[in-house]
Amino acid sequence: MKPFVILQLRPEKAAADNEFDAILKKSGLAQSEAVRIRLDREPIRAGFELHDYAGVIVGGGPGCVSDPVDQKNEAERRIEDAILKLMPAIAAAYFPFLGCCYGIGILAHHLGAKVGKECYGEDVGAVECILTTDGKSDPLVKDLPNKFMAFVGHKEAVQELPEGCSLLLTSEPCPYQMIRYRNNIYATQFHPEADSRVFELRINIYKDKGYFPPEEAEQLITSCNGQHVHVPEAIGALPARLGEFLDLVRLQGVPFPLAGVVGLPGPGL
Repeated sequence: MKPFVILQLRPEKAAADNEFDAILKKSGLAQSEAVRIRLDREPIRAGFELHDYAGVIVGGGPGCVSDPVDQKNEAERRIEDAILKLMPAIAAAYFPFLGCCYGIGILAHHLGAKVGKECYGEDVGAVECILTTDGKSDPLVKDLPNKFMAFVGHKEAVQELPEGCSLLLTSEPCPYQMIRYRNNIYATQFHPEADSRVFELRINIYKDKGYFPPEEAEQLITSCNGQHVHVPEAIGALPARLGEFLDLVRLQGVPFPLAGVVGLPGPGL
């Protein structure tokens, strides 16, 4: 099998390493089946060709798609530019693209939809996600429970459904929890790779980054550890479906019409 490329955006080594491990665990990929690129430290190499890989997986990061260019540091501008340059080829080739943060903002921005901080930001914690009518017929998520909890935490969000996208999952605080573009690109607002241990680490790392008052960190950790986000995974909901998605890609080969982007827009834990 061709390897998957895992593009990471987090400049904090502990957060990046933990995220990489979480993606491998939830996807079922062996480390030998993944090529890891930390975009905060290295560019996508010259001569990079999608057909050399089984798919692209994108992790999360503190960058904000909607921030003015002059408010983004050099690494954030470089990361955003690198991923946006991949999107036309990914969409055109029906190429598997799975993002576990940041991807929904990139996708919406690529499609010309508004991404911003006006509405739909979510505090750090777990939120109830609800399958929509389109979600119940989508081949990747149709067998999920109608409702399940997932971890979120982000300042910016998609403000409108991008043209050509289907809404698959929604929630009360944020209507765009999961969308699909064409047949190969999926994006989620929540973190499919995260469990309470992952979020505990991120809360400690990002407690001074403006997501929440630093003095609330321990309370948030306690709250996250008390959430039953592992239940959807245990019964085959979205975190576990990440692995099923990769199995489908393995069976069908590339290009495959059910590949996806899963991601958070902007700075999400």
